[in-house]
Amino acid sequence: RRALAGGVLVAVAAFTYVVNFRMAADHMFLQPRTLRMVSSAENTVALDRLVVGVEVNGEARAYPLQYIGYHHQVRDTIGGGPIMVSYCTVCRTGRVFTPVVNGQPETFRLVGMDHWNAMFEDKATGSWWRQANGEAVTGPLKGTTMHEVPSVQVTLAQWLALHPSSLVMQADSAFLEEYAKDYSYERGTSRKSLTGTDTLSWGEKSWVIGITIGEASMAYDWNALRRARVINDAVGETPIVIVLAKDTASFFAFARPTPSDTFQLRGDSLVAASGTWATDGTGPSGALRRIKASQEFWHSWRTFQPGTGKGDAGRVNRE
Repeated sequence: RRALAGGVLVAVAAFTYVVNFRMAADHMFLQPRTLRMVSSAENTVALDRLVVGVEVNGEARAYPLQYIGYHHQVRDTIGGGPIMVSYCTVCRTGRVFTPVVNGQPETFRLVGMDHWNAMFEDKATGSWWRQANGEAVTGPLKGTTMHEVPSVQVTLAQWLALHPSSLVMQADSAFLEEYAKDYSYERGTSRKSLTGTDTLSWGEKSWVIGITIGEASMAYDWNALRRARVINDAVGETPIVIVLAKDTASFFAFARPTPSDTFQLRGDSLVAASGTWATDGTGPSGALRRIKASQEFWHSWRTFQPGTGKGDAGRVNRE
């Protein structure tokens, strides 16, 4: 009887948590009241802060994790079209979407979590959408996926070096008490139960770099990347290289020109048989083709990419 009573209490507590979080989520994490974007000359965000950077039609904008981690979503316009910049601190997933559904601009509200990932509800149909992949998982639009806009996660200094005319999101004065003050989350030193980081490899909240190309997906150990700074591999049939910039926080992934091109770092240059490039992929013979790559917790990548392989700097294992 005691065991049964205990089980009932646990179930009630879990139900209460889910319901209350769903009801309170969009009141706990509010969108900016004023979105202020400024030039680098006016910027007050520290240059070593991590940002989600977006470039569309020659227009570049940067959104600090320090701010979007609280807001969960920031609506903006770039390159002539709307975007929804989203971030889930419990999964460490930054995603940028075009908030257009069935050809119509859509608005979303945060309603809670599913598999520890932020869930949004659209206003028009009440469908629920996962932040990690932009897919509607319940409601009339179930199975529909929002278009994801390419983005990178780098330090603000790295982003401005690539895009000196970029605008940078500034703090909304209405939420100064809500924004992270220290660097513990960004640098992986936080030990909080939901958003803390496992320092060892392949723990539930260890960092990985996830890449999906077509039907193939791979996750690469962040600790291995920090040691080697360069990982050469293939995702499906596509030869790729992942490189960690000298700030040890910014990273990029590129398609290797040929399978035989194995990249090495010499100083701050990527060197292969076919040429030499900077770590951001630029070079005298043309830029390397950038591959979408995301840094997130291993539990998140594994959940939403269940067929993923696992790789590190010296070997590649496929599950």
